[in-house]
Amino acid sequence: LTGIPREQRAFQYLLAHAIPGDPHHILQTFDQWGYHCEHLSCVGPAKGRIVERLLLERAPLWVLELGTYCGYGTVLLAQGLPPGARLYTVEGDPQHAAVAEKVIRLAGFDEHTVELIVGPSEEVIPQLREKHGLMKADFVFMDHWKRCYLRDLQLLESHQLLAEGATILADNVLFPGAPHFLQYAKTCGRYRCKVHRASLEY
Repeated sequence: LTGIPREQRAFQYLLAHAIPGDPHHILQTFDQWGYHCEHLSCVGPAKGRIVERLLLERAPLWVLELGTYCGYGTVLLAQGLPPGARLYTVEGDPQHAAVAEKVIRLAGFDEHTVELIVGPSEEVIPQLREKHGLMKADFVFMDHWKRCYLRDLQLLESHQLLAEGATILADNVLFPGAPHFLQYAKTCGRYRCKVHRASLEY
């Protein structure tokens, strides 16, 4: 009715209620919006704890996120990085990227820590090394179009962008589902797989 996209409405709520420079409070405010105002396809707090635990265990220095959306997952990842780590996040929708950029900077992360790259993942991935300086990712978080998961994993492999022992965390592989990605990951012989059971966000 207002003509303002829900992502922009969520950001306006953040501006009014969140503490700038406090990533944890930014996420809490996002969660309040998701629970009480409008549903957003963010990771949410329940699955967020899985992400936080894996980041703590792995302590990755080079992180790639596919699917920035509003920046919730980006802030979640960035706040869990060890000192000196760098996060590259890729978003195909320019309007979502514009909101995410403001959210990421509001949370206190500069371009040296978080680089937001706007463009289709299939075009961005082959350019990550030469154009953006990502040599090999040791942690990849996939939360974009589920039909792109397998294609983009194989692109990362073919461009040798995965460090030895890299962790690939993919959201929503059971619902709405990424069956071809799951089958490949389980049968290609390159990965050890674990499914984390969780409810849908909010």
